[in-house]
This record gives sequence, structure tokens and C-alpha cells, in this order.
Amino acid sequence: MIETPCIKVCTLDARSGLCLGCGRTIDEIARWGALTAAERSHIMDKLPARLAAHKPDNAQTATG
Repeated sequence: MIETPCIKVCTLDARSGLCLGCGRTIDEIARWGALTAAERSHIMDKLPARLAAHKPDNAQTATG
């Protein structure tokens, strides 16, 4: 079985291009099965920082 960071919250953020659930880009998601284990591991190492940088707390909220 291929290791995946997917948490079944598959929503892409239009601004960042990242999945709000796992932090991967649409390209990474699409190619996931074809990547080597090392490539997948390298991407997964980056995901916590990506998600932290794009938390709703860090985004400006609309008022009105």
C-alpha cells in the first residue's frame, strides 16, 4: 500500500493551490501513485510547514 497524507478533506484553496486537508498541490495529488517512495517522503516532510503557513488564522478574513 502507498503511504499518503490524505485525510479525506479534499478541498483545494484557489489562492495557494494547496489541498486544505493534506497540503499537497493538485499536481502532487495527481502524480502521487507514480512517485517513488523517496519523492513521496520528501513531499510529506514539507506538508506540516505548508499547512501551518496557510492556516485560516494566517489569512485575512472578509468582513461585511
